[in-house]
Amino acid sequence: MSLRIDASRPLIRAGLVSLAVLFSLSGCARFKDKKAENNEGLPVETLYDKAHASMVSGNYGTAEETFRRLIAQYPYGPHAEQALMESAYAQYKSGKNDDAVSTIDRFLRTYPTHRHVPYMYYLRGLANQARNTVFMQRVFKLDMASRDLAAPMQAYDDFGIVTTRFANSRYADDARQRMVFLRNQFARHELNIAVYYLRRGAWVAASDRAQYILETYPQSEYQNDAVAILAETYTRLGNQTLASDAKRILEINDPQHPWLAGGWPKDPSVFKRLNPFAREHVPGARED
Repeated sequence: MSLRIDASRPLIRAGLVSLAVLFSLSGCARFKDKKAENNEGLPVETLYDKAHASMVSGNYGTAEETFRRLIAQYPYGPHAEQALMESAYAQYKSGKNDDAVSTIDRFLRTYPTHRHVPYMYYLRGLANQARNTVFMQRVFKLDMASRDLAAPMQAYDDFGIVTTRFANSRYADDARQRMVFLRNQFARHELNIAVYYLRRGAWVAASDRAQYILETYPQSEYQNDAVAILAETYTRLGNQTLASDAKRILEINDPQHPWLAGGWPKDPSVFKRLNPFAREHVPGARED
């Protein structure tokens, strides 16, 4: 008598799926163990060449694993130094930005006078700039300026170290450009808050934020938007002298600014109000 399994039954199907997943996971574990065994006891030059070849081919996960094995087996010497640097880069390229920052911090503590210290600060800036934003930006198309800026501010400090302590390094020019970008993001973040207050009739709070933008981030991309908020809030508060001054400055610096034509900033759409992942419309992104 043969035993037949009715795969149409939900519980049986679920059991079969679970078994398939279990076998798959155990197979992956055996595969990883096999890879580790293949790297065990290899000469340091061979391990480095394998890891570097993985890097060149874009297989950053394998490269990181091999570099980690190299460092564990040969913790001292030039190969270990290079492996630690390249491991940090592999983690950054894999989107493991927290791990990359930790690896870079370890390198800077261990080799504070290394000739590649400028590069490591620059790489830490790149990783910090991408921390906590990569996944959400890709999935929900969020503006970085609407999110927590702690990591980008650390990135700004990292790039600042490159431009001040290592001003003649090959990374200084790009670091300066990234600092300009980040300053604009910080200004936009403050503008988000100012617009939030403006839409809720909190005129004094909106005015304070706009003034903060002008004082803290002068010459940012959003300075004219901040002036427009000042013109609007002063008008609402009944201070016609300051409102007229702000309007005159805006007419000189940005005569096409939409506030001058009225109705700026527009209310967010119904979808944006209902969507918890959508940022409110920011002046400067004038598409809606």
